[in-house]
Amino acid sequence: MSHGWRALLPFEFDEAGWSITRVLDLDGEGAPVTVHITALDDALSVNTPRRKLGKRDAAGITRDVRHMFRLDDEMSVFYAAVADDPKFDWIVREGAGRLLRSPTVYEDLVKTICTTNCSWALTTKMVEGMVKHLGRPAPEDGRRAFPTPEAMAAEPESFYRDVVRAGYRANYFKELAERVVSGELDVESWMTSELSTAELKREMKRVKGVGEYAADNLLKLLGRYDCLALDSWVRATFSRLHNKGRTADDRKIARHYARFQEWRGLALWCDMTRDWIETKG
Repeated sequence: MSHGWRALLPFEFDEAGWSITRVLDLDGEGAPVTVHITALDDALSVNTPRRKLGKRDAAGITRDVRHMFRLDDEMSVFYAAVADDPKFDWIVREGAGRLLRSPTVYEDLVKTICTTNCSWALTTKMVEGMVKHLGRPAPEDGRRAFPTPEAMAAEPESFYRDVVRAGYRANYFKELAERVVSGELDVESWMTSELSTAELKREMKRVKGVGEYAADNLLKLLGRYDCLALDSWVRATFSRLHNKGRTADDRKIARHYARFQEWRGLALWCDMTRDWIETKG
């Protein structure tokens, strides 16, 4: 419940069964595989129905699931920062803060571009179009993985405009995929980049379609939380929760979370989505 990605293909979230189904492409080697992920005591149980896997595929699935659910993120410093604050100590009790992400930075980047300047319904439609038309199918059930950069680069700009209904983003998706395939742009390196947050953000914003808000959101998925990622929904939710429904300017929002320093972006996100987690988790 930590992030809206759960509602975007290839993720399929079953709230009643408290499970996620996901197709993983495993580096494009061999056929994609459908995995069903559920809670099991204090662990995740990952099942691959009707399919036997070799050690290499099993290792790839383990790697991707750990990455998506942020199992290797060190959260103790964040929890220490919020533990003594009565308005934020619920985060520690709930074990919140690990934001669901995609197996690759590329997928997170494409999906983030799909969220800018549009409704969530349009975001869902664009992602669905790309997955259903370009994603490789898993042989066990026909579900499709997120498309590879190669598959996206092979399509004309008109595909994104006419089929995906991406509007002005059509050129962005085409150019991004081509840059990644050619090796000009290595978005996966952002995960381990030694650049400062400000420098990495500047690099991200050189990608068409990535502005201040999109870059801030991507940084959170990379484990960097010193940016707030303010959009209309965050501003409206903050005003409702902390400003008696009156519009609050960005400086006031920034001051509210400043005490959390390098964790302020994550503290804000948890604060904005508390009802997602506490009522469902």
